[in-house]
Amino acid sequence: MLKKILLLSFIFSQCIVFSQEDAWVYFTDKENVANAIANPITILTQKAIDRKTNHNVVIDERDVPVNESYIAQVKNATGIVVLAKSKWFNAVHVRGTETNINDLLNLNFVVSIDFADDSLNMSSNEIEQAKDKFSIENAMIDFDYGNTQNQVKMIAADALHELDYTGEGVTVAVLDAGFPNVNTMGAFQRLRDAGDLLDGYDFVNRTSDVYAYTGNTHGTKVLSTMAGFIQDQYVGTAPDASYYLFRTEEAEHENPVEESYWVEAAERADSLGVDIINTSLGYKGYDNPNYSYTNNDLDGNTAFITRGANIAFEKGMLLVNSAGNSGASGVNAPADAEGVFSIGAVDLNGDYVSFSSQGSAIQPTQKPDVVARGAAAFVIGPDNVIVQNNGTSFSSPIMAGGLACLRQALPDLTNAEMMQLVRESASQYTTPDYFLGYGIPDLGNALAAELSNQNNERTHFKLFPNPVENYLQVLFPNEVDVANLLIHDILGKLVIDTTIQPFQPIDLQQLSSGLYLLKIQAEGVNSKSLKLLKQ
Repeated sequence: MLKKILLLSFIFSQCIVFSQEDAWVYFTDKENVANAIANPITILTQKAIDRKTNHNVVIDERDVPVNESYIAQVKNATGIVVLAKSKWFNAVHVRGTETNINDLLNLNFVVSIDFADDSLNMSSNEIEQAKDKFSIENAMIDFDYGNTQNQVKMIAADALHELDYTGEGVTVAVLDAGFPNVNTMGAFQRLRDAGDLLDGYDFVNRTSDVYAYTGNTHGTKVLSTMAGFIQDQYVGTAPDASYYLFRTEEAEHENPVEESYWVEAAERADSLGVDIINTSLGYKGYDNPNYSYTNNDLDGNTAFITRGANIAFEKGMLLVNSAGNSGASGVNAPADAEGVFSIGAVDLNGDYVSFSSQGSAIQPTQKPDVVARGAAAFVIGPDNVIVQNNGTSFSSPIMAGGLACLRQALPDLTNAEMMQLVRESASQYTTPDYFLGYGIPDLGNALAAELSNQNNERTHFKLFPNPVENYLQVLFPNEVDVANLLIHDILGKLVIDTTIQPFQPIDLQQLSSGLYLLKIQAEGVNSKSLKLLKQ
């Protein structure tokens, strides 16, 4: 909560600070778009290409980087500081005076400017004072030194562990406020020894040393609920997943540039082939009240970070986000997004806790989606000591870890299919409300339900392997004996037109490496169009 200090010098200093405006500057175009899309390995990692191909996610212009020449010209403009960039929005986040920012419209490649202070965009914006988003979560609770049995078993993540689904092969990006000692503390030794603590980046300080910033320990605690391991004392929900750590939150201040940092980090996660993003952050009120969002702004499509989250969802990643700690005041951005799996909090008995943000009719979909333990959750601090903290910041990663295990078991499900499967397994799926959403999921039942469904009559074609090196197999729907296979290259040229039958390997050795569009046609079955990556 902002301190009310009635000193003239303080007021004067605030006026100076607020004379500097934040804005998003959008560009007209990008360079070499067609060539980049035709050769996606130049802009994405192979893991990212594989994930997109597996889930039928189109690689498009949004994956192409921002024109660095444009960024350089904006940086050289009078009084302008560039703080972040976004390839998805083809934009940069800038800071400067209103006049200097508006002068950027004189650059022929700038198509529009969107000020964080909505009043400068010729529309009103209600004022809400910024709050310390970590005030609830940093409050220490008396505890018995114990383990995570309740928070793991509550969502039946243990049932997945027993089947050896512990997150192996699944990549999670954690976007948070600070990760001190993750690279040295004992609780993550197992993670480091397995090579599962991957790269990291501090988008606030622009450094690859994501552990250098020690001003906030929130990210360390969040990561512990998924990846922490202390023998006989503590097991996270996804101890064998791989993790990227990205600092996007400047905990000392509340400014919309944090939204831009988040989008930039999500873009990097997408390019690295990340499967799941956990975000235990939320945005509504800012230090400059003119930047704050109103309740009506939390409509799933207004906040910059929310729009970025929806693009991230379109790119195939599973986005897990804390609903917030605002109780009846409602969810924050980006938890309001339709493409975000928003997680509320319950106590050890599965009952709603008052700080957990409630959904409303303003959001386009049911919020929260589901809940997990967030009251007195067990976490590990940077001193390697197990403590208990409150917050949806912890119910979110507890759930994200469980989803990483489920993703390992069901790698072919899309993000939307995964979200719906988990909703359907939850305790009040048929009677959702704004407190618990669809309720407490049972991930073990979710897996069983999907496996049972897959064993039922097949109604569609399925390819494997994809990516393919030499021979492709096509699983046929039941009672289909013959089909026509058409394969086009990325430029639309037909390269294969042949008749196929069940269990017939298709020789693709003659095809060059690259991305192809495949179509399967059969009588009585809807034609199926898929992307195929030839290695």
